[in-house]
Amino acid sequence: MNEKYRMIKAYQKNDAIRKSFNMLTLSTWGWDFEDWYQNGYWSNNYIAYSIVDGERVVANVSISPMKFINKEKVMNFIQLGTVMTDNSYRQQGLIRELIKEIELDYKDKVDGYFLFANDSVLEFYPKFGYRKAIQYEYFKEINNEIINETEVQVMARSIPMQGKEQWLAFEDAIKASCIQNDLWLENNLELVMFYVTKFMCNNVYKVDSQDAYIIAEVNDGVLYIHQIFSPIEVDMEEIIAAFGKDIKKVILGFTPLSKEGFEIEEIKTEDTTWFIKGELLETLEKEHVRIPTLSHT
Repeated sequence: MNEKYRMIKAYQKNDAIRKSFNMLTLSTWGWDFEDWYQNGYWSNNYIAYSIVDGERVVANVSISPMKFINKEKVMNFIQLGTVMTDNSYRQQGLIRELIKEIELDYKDKVDGYFLFANDSVLEFYPKFGYRKAIQYEYFKEINNEIINETEVQVMARSIPMQGKEQWLAFEDAIKASCIQNDLWLENNLELVMFYVTKFMCNNVYKVDSQDAYIIAEVNDGVLYIHQIFSPIEVDMEEIIAAFGKDIKKVILGFTPLSKEGFEIEEIKTEDTTWFIKGELLETLEKEHVRIPTLSHT
């Protein structure tokens, strides 16, 4: 690495460096993290590892230390994300240096590493011992003829995430929730709030009969449920019915606790190849357990 460059990490409180990081993020991905920081959600659950030239961020790999629960077993993983290099600084091996530093920092401290990569870099990550893995999603076709009138009367209410009042109520629901997935991310408030205060601010619903908040998208009769938060283990059939008789198909962005009634299929989506490194992640793949969509960074 060029001697004039420096490697820095966990610097989000440094206004000048954070501004440069956000500028590179905006030019690379079309959005940035500034609102997330100003709203108080950028904690040490998201750690930027960056190479700087002066005070200019020229390359970055961020990590999210994640504690998952699967069948009462704790699994600690590191997710890599926000991988980017300034166009003027490419072909210098900067991302390689950052990944080496990350794995040195967490050697023997975690159960594995994973990331979601776009199609342009599929040959890059195997150089570090990562391999392409398959994710599966659970879905079911809905026969509206068997939905009775009582179920239809329980309707999902839209809860727009428009400001602090709504955010705080939703935060309380996240904190109070029991495990709803077969792979449950602990301490995930900051990451979920990243989504619902930005891209998914109009995708939060409440089903009062289940005391449940649901993050979901509805398009052309397809209900895509990203996550459910409730202090009780919810009745999935009632949650689905609450979205009305126009729903023809349900897809889950997580692996359900009960798979009864669901079918499974391989996920084939462009630019979201799952790369894994570690035996426990290989076990999850074999058992068709997916990383929840709202756990992606």
